[in-house]
Amino acid sequence: MEQFSTRQNKISRLVHREMAEILLKINKSEYIGKLITVTVVRVTKDLGIARVYLSIFPSEYAEKILSDIKLHNKQIRGELGRKVGKSLRVIPELEFYIDDSLDYIDSINKLLKS
Repeated sequence: MEQFSTRQNKISRLVHREMAEILLKINKSEYIGKLITVTVVRVTKDLGIARVYLSIFPSEYAEKILSDIKLHNKQIRGELGRKVGKSLRVIPELEFYIDDSLDYIDSINKLLKS
């Protein structure tokens, strides 16, 4: 398992908290009735890229919502920069991924019950 430095962990937590707020605003205005949750943020060693893992419910809308978020990547990064600009010298590039671990757990539970 990869070890993360203290600095990486601090930046990950900061980006995680702010991305959750940004996506909450987007969710309230554009995706009414859907739930978007930031599950994990991992920052590379050079602090240049932040990989943001999203859990989207209901999962049948996950691909569409993820593609919309990727289209608005620059605006989301700009908003992140306005929020954490005083704390970070360089705002990391954002990469978004679907975290389907909850779906995986649910499918395993169904298999175990049957």
